[in-house]
Amino acid sequence: MKTPANFFKPLAIGAPEPIRELPIALERTIHFLPPHIEKMRAKAGQIAQKVDVLLGNLEDAIPIEAKEAARTGFIEVAKAVDFGPTGLWTRVNALNSPWFLDDMTEIIGAVGNKLDVVMVPKVEGPWDIHFVDQLLALLEARHEVKQPILIHAILETAQGVKNVNEIAQASPRMHGMSLGPADLAASRGMKTTRVGGGHPFYGVIADPDEGKPDKSKEQRAFYQQDLWHYTVARMVDACQSNGLRAFYGPFGDFEDSLACEAQFRNAFLQGCVGAWTLHPNQIEIAKRVFSPEVEEVRFAKRILEAMPDGSGAVMIDGKMQDDATWKQAKVIVDLARLVAEKDPERGTAYGL
Repeated sequence: MKTPANFFKPLAIGAPEPIRELPIALERTIHFLPPHIEKMRAKAGQIAQKVDVLLGNLEDAIPIEAKEAARTGFIEVAKAVDFGPTGLWTRVNALNSPWFLDDMTEIIGAVGNKLDVVMVPKVEGPWDIHFVDQLLALLEARHEVKQPILIHAILETAQGVKNVNEIAQASPRMHGMSLGPADLAASRGMKTTRVGGGHPFYGVIADPDEGKPDKSKEQRAFYQQDLWHYTVARMVDACQSNGLRAFYGPFGDFEDSLACEAQFRNAFLQGCVGAWTLHPNQIEIAKRVFSPEVEEVRFAKRILEAMPDGSGAVMIDGKMQDDATWKQAKVIVDLARLVAEKDPERGTAYGL
């Protein structure tokens, strides 16, 4: 682990200075593009206008025989498209795969000055981040990359979740983390084949009616629970306490928009700032869920207006507001201002 004095020093001669604070960005939607498919590459510019982040996926869901085509296709898209305010990310292959090194060297060599974030799968501890950190510094120096490329870790192993805080603190390049529920379920030995979301058998049952003689036949209410509540909370705590951003990962049932929206909203309420979108019909869901509600923004604005410096206490609509609620209101209004910059229609509704 680097000492505090050296934490913000470049890891290679000629590499750019590490950042000290994440740049302000709206990242409600991280949309996954399969760049080995020509018709998807042709739509990349159009999709980029609809999402907050466009990510070229090189890892899972890309067939082994298409790995090189995906890498080449991503470089083609990165060169051809003007992304404007939309972030450009890539998810590289796993660190122990035969494709990782070529992913890094070829992409950064070709489009390092356009790339914002490298998403690293199956991060298990700070040692994985240290390795990617050093490699990025060397490649940035070689290819004269002007701004440091950030690292986003996917939590998809039990060991990664155990080491979540150490991962968050591993490098000034750390951008944030995403929950990877499918691989994490396998790593933990969980008994589910779903990609995100709940499970109909995971829940709590109402207490029995003591007045009934045969409790085994009694109809009792069953309440399905969220399999990922604990892990999302751990990830959010690690990210927020270290100045990073937390994200919900994939929701695999493209047909079940209601369940997708519910899972995204749970993550939003817990502190996540965005989610992955794997299908076009999930884009608007993510944008809606990870944008604050209009009435909530309007009420938050009233709190800030009534307490300009955040001190003291006021009554608004019969409810006491103080320093703590002022901080909550500021989170909502700051997010609303970001949304308004990219989404004028929502900004008008917010009164911004």
